[in-house]
Amino acid sequence: MAAAKNKRLMLKMLSLFSVVRGYNILVLVIAQYLTSAFILAPELPLREVIFDDYLFFLILSSATVIASGYIINNFYDSEKDLINRPRKTMLDRFISQRTKLSVYFILNFAAIFFASYVSFRAVVFFSIYIFMIWVYSYRIKRILFLGNLVASILAIIPFFVVFIYYKNFETVIFIHATFLYLMIVMRELVKDLENLKGDLIQNYKTIPVVYGENWSKFFLSILTVIAIIPILLLTTRFDIGLMDCYFYVSLLLLVFFVLFLYFSTAKWQYLLLHNILKLIIVAGVFSILLIEPSEVLNRVF
Repeated sequence: MAAAKNKRLMLKMLSLFSVVRGYNILVLVIAQYLTSAFILAPELPLREVIFDDYLFFLILSSATVIASGYIINNFYDSEKDLINRPRKTMLDRFISQRTKLSVYFILNFAAIFFASYVSFRAVVFFSIYIFMIWVYSYRIKRILFLGNLVASILAIIPFFVVFIYYKNFETVIFIHATFLYLMIVMRELVKDLENLKGDLIQNYKTIPVVYGENWSKFFLSILTVIAIIPILLLTTRFDIGLMDCYFYVSLLLLVFFVLFLYFSTAKWQYLLLHNILKLIIVAGVFSILLIEPSEVLNRVF
């Protein structure tokens, strides 16, 4: 009996971790700290950045809001996800919809509480952020074009928070942010191709549903070409150290992405394309350490 209870508790914990995309939250936190330490405030001692109370609570608020965003998105998309991701959805359903909503409100209140440690402006900012995520999940994501653009903006806002905190608005940082934003927009569009069946049944007005797969591939090709511009600027106009290697590899992956895109028709092929973009985004987080590797070693040790 006790073993069965422990097994059910473990499944519920795994279900909650799946719903809030715990691995994505972890990558987000690491990305915000690396961006803060090695791009936005490289002149500060590493210890001062890591143990900055205000930065900690800003990042904690961001992570908590994003986690709650995944929950409310899962809540509204439960029927669609059952069609597109049946295995994951079955795991997610170990937690009831009522429990998901309870955790959603708890996380949002926690985020506001954490933000209150920083400033009243932080409280207002995260309150608006929470509201926008709810509006997106409830309504905007069903609107053609706007859904993709807003989803990408909401995904990049946690980085905007640390930009504002350090008041660092150098051109090179905006070019980095532009490349990241383009990768996120492309990933959202590939996800729409991947989830075409569920979106069609649930009447979501996505680009693949309204214009078809061929036009979606055309839009993705245009976005890929645009994404090459920040790569060229960063590797030729700015000193980004060994991070050049990351952008050269990203360029090769994007070339493969476009070539494979036009032969893709099955869901597993779109999933592969999705994972390529995800790899570029995640690898970009850790490649920050390549900007000044010797300086990184000096600051760490």
